[in-house]
Amino acid sequence: MSVARSVADVLRDHVELEIEAIDRMYLNVYVPHLQTVGATVGYLRKHRGQRFASTTAVAPMTEAFIRNIEQFVQHEGIDLVSFAKRQRKDEVTQQYLRRFKATEGVLYVGKAQEKARVMRTERRRSRTTGATYPWIVESTAMVNHYYFYCVDQDFGPFFLKFCSYFPYNAKLCINGNEYLKRQLARRGVAFEALDNGVKSCANPKLAQRLCDGLSAEKIDRLLRKWLRRLPHPFPPRDRAAGYRYQLSILQAEFSLTQVLDQPVTGRIFFEEVIRENLDIGRPSQVSLVFDRKVSRRTPGRFRTRVITAGVVPSLHIDYKKTRIKQYHKENQALRTETTINDTRDFAIGRRIETLEELRKIGFAANRGLLDVQRIGHDCFIGEASFQDMQTPVAANPRRRGASECDAARDAARRA
Repeated sequence: MSVARSVADVLRDHVELEIEAIDRMYLNVYVPHLQTVGATVGYLRKHRGQRFASTTAVAPMTEAFIRNIEQFVQHEGIDLVSFAKRQRKDEVTQQYLRRFKATEGVLYVGKAQEKARVMRTERRRSRTTGATYPWIVESTAMVNHYYFYCVDQDFGPFFLKFCSYFPYNAKLCINGNEYLKRQLARRGVAFEALDNGVKSCANPKLAQRLCDGLSAEKIDRLLRKWLRRLPHPFPPRDRAAGYRYQLSILQAEFSLTQVLDQPVTGRIFFEEVIRENLDIGRPSQVSLVFDRKVSRRTPGRFRTRVITAGVVPSLHIDYKKTRIKQYHKENQALRTETTINDTRDFAIGRRIETLEELRKIGFAANRGLLDVQRIGHDCFIGEASFQDMQTPVAANPRRRGASECDAARDAARRA
C-alpha cells in the first residue's frame, strides 16, 4: 500500500468511502402568532376573550402542562431526571441508550432551569386616573425546561425540549448521520458505524441517496408525529384556531466524511495542511471557500485556529457566524463540517423550507475548503514540471534555455 505524500495524494488515492450528510440540526419550534407582544395581546383578548390582557390567564394552562408531563412520566414508567448544573446531558442519554432495546420510544424526561424569552405582565399606573392596569412586556426569566429524549424508528435518537412558560417555545435536535444508520438498518444494508457517521457500507450509492433524501418535509413529519405522542402545552381548541407549532433553523451542520485507508494517511494530511494552510482564514482565502465576496465591512473575525485535543489536531475557520471544522475522526476518517449558526449570513430565511438551499451552501463550503487546501499545497504546475520548464536543454549540440524552445527539449528526449 502506497503512502500519501501530499494533500492531493490523500484526497485522490486514499479515500475509501465518501458521504455527504446533514449532521446535527438544532431547530426552533415556535407558534408564529405568539412571538410578539401585540400577537400575545391578540391571543389573550380576541381568542381568550379577556377584557384586559394579562398572562395570569395562562397560568392554569402552564400548571396543566406540567401536570400532564408528570402524569406522562408515571404512566410510561420512565425516569424524570433533574439535571445538575454543568452536567453533560449527552453522557446521561448514552447510559439510557445502552439499556434501550425497543424500536422507538421515550428514553427519559430531563428537567433543567434555563434562561428563556417569555411574555410577562407588569402593573402600570394611569397618569390621569391613578388606577393600575396590566401591561404585557417581553422579557427573559429562569424557568424550567423539559427535555424529552426519544428514539424514532426512522431518525434514531433525538430530543424535543419545551419551555414550561408561555408561549412555550421549544427546540428540536436531530442528527442526520443517525438517520442514515437507521435507514440502512431498516433496508438490511450492511454497514460499520463510526461514533457519528459510517465507516463502511455495502451500498455507498444508496447511502448517499438516503442522506440526500433527508428533507424538510420529513423533519416536519417527525415533529408532528411526536407532538401527538407527547404532552402538548396548547389545548385542542387553540390548535384548531391556528396556534400551531412551526419549525425554523437555529443551527445546521453539514458534514463530509472521507474514510481513509489507514490512520497514517490522516496524520499526513494534517501535517501538510497545518504547514501550508495556516493563512486559510484570511479574507482572500475565506472568499474562495464560501464563494462569497469578503470586504472590510464583512462582520466577523477572520482567522485560522489549530486546536489540539491530546495529539489530534483540528482546523477551524470562521465566516461571519458560520464555522468550518476539520479533524481526523477516530483516526479513521477526514471529517469536514460546516456549521451555519445564522442563515442570514447567506441572505436566506430561517424557515425549515430553506433547508435545501442551505444544504447546497454547506456542502459547497466543505468542498471549497478541500479545493483551497489541495491547490495551496499542490501547485498546479508541480515541482517536477517547474524544474522541467526552467532547466537548460542541450540540443545539436548548442545549449539552449528551457523556455527558449520547447521543441528542442522534446527532440532531445526522443533522441
